[in-house]
Amino acid sequence: MLDGLDQCPGTPTGVAVNAAGCPTDADGDGVPDGIDRCPNTPAGRQVDALGCAIVTDADGDGVPDSIDRCPDTRAGQRVDSIGCPILFVVERGEVQPLILRGVNFEVGRSALTRESYVILDEVAASLLAHSDVRVEIAGHTDITGSRALNSRLSRERAQAVEIYLAQKGVDPSRMVSRGYGPDEPIATNATAAGRAQNRRVELRRLEGGTP
Repeated sequence: MLDGLDQCPGTPTGVAVNAAGCPTDADGDGVPDGIDRCPNTPAGRQVDALGCAIVTDADGDGVPDSIDRCPDTRAGQRVDSIGCPILFVVERGEVQPLILRGVNFEVGRSALTRESYVILDEVAASLLAHSDVRVEIAGHTDITGSRALNSRLSRERAQAVEIYLAQKGVDPSRMVSRGYGPDEPIATNATAAGRAQNRRVELRRLEGGTP
C-alpha cells in the first residue's frame, strides 16, 4: 500500500488490511481480525480488547443481560434460566403456594401499600415471561373481627392484587382471586406474630384449563 493512499500508516507488518490500508474487521466490532479471538461477534455487542463479547449482568442474578427477561430482579432472589424470579417450588411431589411476603395493605382495607409494588412488579414480570402459568390469588386473614368482615376483606385484597397484576400486563384470564378469610391459618392466632403470618396473600399455581 503506497503511503499516499494508506489511511492507517501505522499498521504492524503482516496484519491483513483492506483497500484503505487499515486492518480488516470482519464482524465490525472495532477489533482487527488479526487479534480478534471472537471474529463472529453479533453486531452491536460490546466487546473487550480481544473482540469477545462482554457479558453484563446488571441485576447480579447470574443471568447475562442479553437473555435476562427480568433484568431488575432484587438482590438475593432465586431466578430461573431466563433471569425471572422462581415463583413456585416442588416439595414432596407437590407445587407449593408462594406467600407474597412484603405485599401488605392499609389497616382494615384492601388498598396496597406502596412498598408492595416492587414485589408485585417482579411477580408480573415472571408471569409475563412464562405465559403458560395460570394462578389463583388467595387472600387470608387472622381471626380478629367477624367472619363476614374477614371473608370480604380477604376477597377484596386478593382482587386488589389481581387488578394490579392485570394493570402490569398479565392476562386476566390467567388469574382468579379468592378470599379464604381466617379458615386457612399457617400459624397460631394466639400471638401477634402468629396473626401477622396469617394475614397474607398467596399465589397458587393452577393446572391448565379454566381456573
